[in-house]
Amino acid sequence: FKWMYDRLLGQEDHYFHLADLEAYIETQRAVGEQFTDLREWAHKAVLNVAHMGKFSSDRTIRQYASEIWDLEPV
Repeated sequence: FKWMYDRLLGQEDHYFHLADLEAYIETQRAVGEQFTDLREWAHKAVLNVAHMGKFSSDRTIRQYASEIWDLEPV
């Protein structure tokens, strides 16, 4: 795929910033294929949300203030 990187850039990528482009393209292909089965896609979406951890920016800031910055609320 190096030729693709070079072609996309119009020049060589001396730092090879696109080293993961092949994996990205393959993942996008797989996701596009999976999306065609809307019932399965919905099932995966529900499981993804169900497995998310609890997040609250207020709780996170309060925890940082207490445990990391050693600050008391005012």
